[in-house]
Amino acid sequence: MTDLETRATPARSGALRRAAPALLGYAAVRALGLIALALWSAARGENPYRLLTARWDSLWYARVAGQGYGYEVRLPNGDVHSDLAFFPLLPWLERLGAAVSPLSYADAGFAVSLAASLAAAWGIFAVADHVYGRRAGVCAVLLWAVLPVGIVQSMAYSESLFTALAAWSLYAVLTGRWVTAGVLALLAGLTRPVGLAVAAAVWAAGAAASGRVRKAAGEGGVPVARRALGMALAPLGAAGYVLWVGHRTGKGPLGYLDVQAGWRNGFDGGWAFARFVAARLTSFPSALAGLALVAGVVLLAWLYLVCVRQRQPLPLLVYAGIVTVLALGAASYFGSKPRLLLPAFPLLLPLARALAGLRPPRPALVTAGLAVASALYGAFWLNGSGPP
Repeated sequence: MTDLETRATPARSGALRRAAPALLGYAAVRALGLIALALWSAARGENPYRLLTARWDSLWYARVAGQGYGYEVRLPNGDVHSDLAFFPLLPWLERLGAAVSPLSYADAGFAVSLAASLAAAWGIFAVADHVYGRRAGVCAVLLWAVLPVGIVQSMAYSESLFTALAAWSLYAVLTGRWVTAGVLALLAGLTRPVGLAVAAAVWAAGAAASGRVRKAAGEGGVPVARRALGMALAPLGAAGYVLWVGHRTGKGPLGYLDVQAGWRNGFDGGWAFARFVAARLTSFPSALAGLALVAGVVLLAWLYLVCVRQRQPLPLLVYAGIVTVLALGAASYFGSKPRLLLPAFPLLLPLARALAGLRPPRPALVTAGLAVASALYGAFWLNGSGPP
């Protein structure tokens, strides 16, 4: 299916019932991951809850929630790590959660992540179900759950919140709810810099719809004003925060880029990542890691080409393409790239379709095996280098 609104939207009363198998399967996979993390951490004398809520980026989010913006760390090499690099929606929700409950900011971040991960799973199901049917929707959610770095979906990070907003914004676009799509894209833009990918998807879909309307000389029941309003709202979150950072730093519209430069982060089209991979290939055993990275990049490119060949709806292609390019093209934090790719769920749809086409019980066996592997890797990962 290639056109928007190609499948009837389920009645609201039955939408949750339709998604229930996907959500229950998702919850089971995430529970398995948390159990594995608890057991692995106990064996090492580590606190698993601390790993989920009080390390790496989660500390920065909680600090913003509690103290507002303005904290920075100056490193001996001259780099400046500023909390302005972190977009505000998650800290706002953490502050709200702490204000209306006895939860700490970190606890509230964990609660937001758990709720958002279920919302993201439901949104992914809604998109895949709308385009390819219910079985593919269930499989898409399970594949997202069993990704090797799926444990991040349960951390006090912004990936789950962003994916939920992105998925439901894309679903709203596919079903012609333009204002809803724009509002959700705006919120996604307040969550992560890659929120611009959601806005671009809304704009691409809106432009394509305008072209079809001109050819058909009719609106097809979708008021032009609502589509224009949705398109206007979509980029305001990301653009607004970037402009605010520029004003606060006194460096104008590009001030946010200077903040990212202080973290040695930016976009160079993948040149630094290519050099990082090449360096791994020069000696053994690091060459095995280098080959795995090459294979991963090739797999991502192949999946995207399959998405194009299978004629995924334009907003999904635009969104997944931009998320993937920004993740691979980032100039630093190479260990974070799998985490940055978590929101690119449309890349999983070809695999979901293939899995859905298998006869029972093969889909269940495949996902169960992947779930165990993901749980063990997530426990090992968080007890080791973890996601920076």
